[in-house]
Parts: sequence; structure tokens; C-alpha cells
Amino acid sequence: MVRVLFVCLGNICRSPTAEAVFRGAVAREGLQHAIEVASAGTADYHVGKPADKRARAAALARGVSLEAHRGRQVAVEDFSRFDYILAMDDENLRNLLARCPARYRDRVRLFLAFAPEAGRADVPDPYYGGPEGFEQVLDLCAAASRGLLAAIRRDHGL
Repeated sequence: MVRVLFVCLGNICRSPTAEAVFRGAVAREGLQHAIEVASAGTADYHVGKPADKRARAAALARGVSLEAHRGRQVAVEDFSRFDYILAMDDENLRNLLARCPARYRDRVRLFLAFAPEAGRADVPDPYYGGPEGFEQVLDLCAAASRGLLAAIRRDHGL
């Protein structure tokens, strides 16, 4: 089983969107038996709360459901449990690396590293903006999900 964890600050916008988009890509490829997907936040602001209503609406308009999501914070055991720990931006990457035991540091990277064609390193936080920010997050997550799935297939023989 390959395990993937998507991480943003509060776990109510970007990381649950990435989780749901990637889970859909995994399902379309029939790889649910081989790839586990989850998300978390580096902060505890929204533990137990649903995804942001704007993120849910934008995702649902594209046939992606965030309804079952409940926010959680990254736990120390996540570093040993997940093979890929993918930060949405450089700030969250730094926060993850600061907490990560040295032997697991190679598992932590930026999600958009899997979408070099996006021309950017960070998935921007849409929380304080308008609906277009949530659309951009969905687009970036779709692009990076394609690259991530290709990398997992290649690296794990799936």
C-alpha cells in the first residue's frame, strides 16, 4: 500500500481538495486497493470541522465531493505512516520539515513538484479571496495529481 498525505495550514481548503481530486484519479485508474489518500493541516484551527463551504461548492461543481471531510492536524506518526507527505506551499513545507524526524525527510515535498508545467511551486491559499481562487486550486490539484499518479505508478510498479 502506498500512502499519500496532503498538507496545508488549516486542512479545510487546499489539502482536502487535493485529497479528493487525487482520490478520484486513483479511483479512475482502479488503484484504490494500492493507494491510500488522506489530508491534514499543520495548524489545529479547524480540527473536526468540514471543508470550507466555498471549496465544497467549487469541487462539487466539478463532480468532486468534500462532504465527508473533517479537518485534522498532522501527527508525528504521519511521518512514518505516509510515503508521500505533500505540502501545498513553502511555509507548510518548512513547518513539516521542522517537525519531521530526519529519517523521513525525503518523504516531505511540495505537491506542485509533480506539475512542473504549472510554472509555480505553491498552491495559493484561496481562503481570503473569491471563488476564482478555489477554481485555481482545483486546476492545480488536477495537474499535480496526474504527475503524482504517474510517479507512483513508475516508482512502485503499479
